[in-house]
Amino acid sequence: MSLFLIVALPFLGALLPGLMNSAGRAACAGVTFMVTLATFVGLLTNLPTVLAGELVTVGIDWMPLLGLNVTLMLDGLGFFFACLILGIGLLIITYARFYLAREDNMGEFFTYLLLFQGAMVGIVLSDNILLLLVFWELTSLSSFLLIGYWKHLPEGRQGARMALTVTGMGGLAMIGGMMILGQIVGSYDLSVILQNRDLIQADPLYLPALILILLGCFTKSAQFPFHFWLPHAMAAPTPVSAYLHSATMVKAGIFLMARMWPVLSGTPEWFVIVTGAGLITMVLGAVIALFKHDLKALLAFSTVSHLGLITMLLGTGTAFGAMAAMFHILNHATFKAALFMSAGIIDHETHTRDIRRLGGLRHLMPITFGIATLAALSMAGIPLLNGFLSKEMMLEEATHTVLFNSPMLVPVLATIGSLFSAAYCFRLIGHTFLGPQRDDYPAKPHDPPVGLWGPPALLATLVVVIGVAPFLAEPFVKLVTASVLGGVVDVPDAHFKIWHGLTTALYMSIIAVGGGLLMLAIFNPALRVWDAAPRPEAKRIFDAIIAASVSLARKFIAPLHDGSFSRYAAIMAVTVLAVGYHAWTTGTVAPATRILQPANFVQIAGWFMLVAATVGMVFLHRDRLLSLILIGIVGLMVSVGFVVFSAPDLAMTQLTVEVVTIILLLLALNFLPNKTPIESSVTRRTIDGVIAVAVGVAAAGLSYHYMLRDTIIPSISEYHLANSYKGGGGTNVVNVILVDFRGFDTFGEIIVLGIAALLIYALTETLLSGPVRARLLNRKPDQPRAGNMHPMMMVVMTRVIMPVVLMVAFYIFWRGHNEPGGGFIAGLVASIAIVMQYMASGFGWTSARVRYPYHGVIGAGVLIAGLTGIGSWFFGKPFLTSDYTYVRIPPFEKFELATAALFDLGVFLAVVGAVMLSLESFSRLARRAHVDDPDHPMDIDPSRDDETTKAEA
Repeated sequence: MSLFLIVALPFLGALLPGLMNSAGRAACAGVTFMVTLATFVGLLTNLPTVLAGELVTVGIDWMPLLGLNVTLMLDGLGFFFACLILGIGLLIITYARFYLAREDNMGEFFTYLLLFQGAMVGIVLSDNILLLLVFWELTSLSSFLLIGYWKHLPEGRQGARMALTVTGMGGLAMIGGMMILGQIVGSYDLSVILQNRDLIQADPLYLPALILILLGCFTKSAQFPFHFWLPHAMAAPTPVSAYLHSATMVKAGIFLMARMWPVLSGTPEWFVIVTGAGLITMVLGAVIALFKHDLKALLAFSTVSHLGLITMLLGTGTAFGAMAAMFHILNHATFKAALFMSAGIIDHETHTRDIRRLGGLRHLMPITFGIATLAALSMAGIPLLNGFLSKEMMLEEATHTVLFNSPMLVPVLATIGSLFSAAYCFRLIGHTFLGPQRDDYPAKPHDPPVGLWGPPALLATLVVVIGVAPFLAEPFVKLVTASVLGGVVDVPDAHFKIWHGLTTALYMSIIAVGGGLLMLAIFNPALRVWDAAPRPEAKRIFDAIIAASVSLARKFIAPLHDGSFSRYAAIMAVTVLAVGYHAWTTGTVAPATRILQPANFVQIAGWFMLVAATVGMVFLHRDRLLSLILIGIVGLMVSVGFVVFSAPDLAMTQLTVEVVTIILLLLALNFLPNKTPIESSVTRRTIDGVIAVAVGVAAAGLSYHYMLRDTIIPSISEYHLANSYKGGGGTNVVNVILVDFRGFDTFGEIIVLGIAALLIYALTETLLSGPVRARLLNRKPDQPRAGNMHPMMMVVMTRVIMPVVLMVAFYIFWRGHNEPGGGFIAGLVASIAIVMQYMASGFGWTSARVRYPYHGVIGAGVLIAGLTGIGSWFFGKPFLTSDYTYVRIPPFEKFELATAALFDLGVFLAVVGAVMLSLESFSRLARRAHVDDPDHPMDIDPSRDDETTKAEA
């Protein structure tokens, strides 16, 4: 299966759970499971290539000049993490189906889960660092939705905000580091960057890039001092916690450190920062975990500790350390997901996660006890379980690591971290499952159905299988390690065995396990010491930093951002004027190379009308209706200017925009007083006038000098003129630019236009359904309504004119590629034809005959434009690359067919939908209490006439 499809499937599949929501919980989980399974199977189709040590790559040029290419690659490392993401994802989906309550929205949950899954798969398969950064931020956003899924819980909302803040800030730092790497190497492709180790490490920007990238990795993987956000994410449902903590979210930072290992490791800076942070995190997380009473909090800090262990191994910079890290990632994913799901089972059945209220569950929940015990003992590093193997490798690596010239520092800290890790594992088993049964459980404990214990049981089986037969995992782990090492060093010739003899690592392991048992024996006095000891609280520090930042921002923003538009405009205008004046006085002006063009009487008269309307606006702008008329005059004269300067496309666009805008503004002004009150003082108005005149004179002077001189840099218009026909197949350069050369800009503009219309609609809905509705409907106009609202002559004329106007729009649309016109202008003309029906017959009559909602018209337009652009990918060309050909259908002459016409159709629909949705929204408000009769569009009521005739008879 193509890597493109592997990445796209979760995103496309995210549409399905919401659609299946009404079909039931099983349907939502079923489609999610099938999407993930299809993606997993597609990934496995590439396994033979990966096992052969080859690299699977696929890519297309997106924006090659910016270095942004949609390139994906699959090697051993990417395959390993993608397997974890998708494989454990299948188990989590099954588990979530039975875990979530009936009142939980399953469609929403699985939609978020698939979005997050797709973002994670995108990270591990990206070959372009800019594309990787896009997926990186998507994981932050989708995890925010997952962590805050239970919106009714304040701690859930706070945990989601904290996670987004910390990981988002780290992501911003990482963007800077990645951009530096791209500039050093001259490419943003990872496959190129990973081949330039010496170039990167010799560059003076290596250290800034390293620090920025590690900030992104440390925040995502909860390394000290950013470890505090992860336990607060425990407010999420347990399936989310199990997924994020075992295989996905927190492993993203680990993955990136492993991916960048060939070019960033091996330096003293890497060794000190990464190893140091990993050691601190490992010990700190383990100590805190021991004294947590909430099962999920204990497991969360244990995750922090084990992520620190993996980070420390990667920080050593040795091949053996990298191999041990990869092995522990695999082992950690199995036992940690099983433990989180077991904690969820306990919470689900007993209605509590507080260890102090548990105990004695081994007889009541034997299956859960067996699963959790195996997973916890593996995490503690007990022999014949997989956690023991990678822990021994970690301790072995620690004995050969010298930090700060001390050969004992790393081994001692690693042993202490392992000791506390064993202690909290023993506490989890002993205080939760062992001991006498209680009679005060919040709910009667019992093992759940197989849907809940089946997924963690499968993982517990892997824990045992890998622990007993490590040789089964050895080839694959070494394959992954080879991808991490990237050819910098060879894969270590070490074998995964249960018994390596009486080594130093074994003695350290014995000390850790024995110390863990001792710590459990003295837990109660140790807990009293822990509770009494003063210590900084990371969350309080975070909250204090956020509060101080907000307070400082308000002190700076409040004096400037006071809601006064005139102040904002004055600040911007004065700044531009000052900068422009400095540039003018310190620069040089070349002599004029052009002469003034002669002006005839019509042009002079038009200029005077334009000036008169503008000056009139200054003095008469408080009369809103009059100012609207003057604005229309200004727009009309601007369109005439476009005609004079041979820009018919712009003139047609300006005229149609003026018509639509005037109607829209008239509807808006219907809710405002006729006169604008005077709110500013004479002094303020004088200052504003001086600023406006100064800026106007400066702009006029700059325009005057610019138009008299040729530019030094050649204009891009020459390129467009030369390539409009042979590159885009059209002689109308303006339209070819819009739908071909700058089609991506146009695509973004119609999206923004549609969003603006939807916002207007949303505001209208709020007014019509909120507390304002009563006042709005009871509002009486300032003046009596006209007695002839829908004159018969206007109604009849609009019926006759509408097909003619639509035919004109059709003609303008099809001629746009070679003559003045196009989808935008045609959309405005078609909108005017529909608006005329609203004006003549009223809102009620017209809206009752609208067959398609304007929301759908906008969506159809954006979808058609987007699909047209995507279609070029199938021919190996960049997004929105158009093509054309000429055909002849007798008896017609030969004519052109261009794919740009489809894109223009999308523009047409988006414009019509946006304009009409905006006008419809204002029209609904304008009705107020006077509801139009949808059956009688004219003021003459036929039934009333019949009654009058009968009375007269």
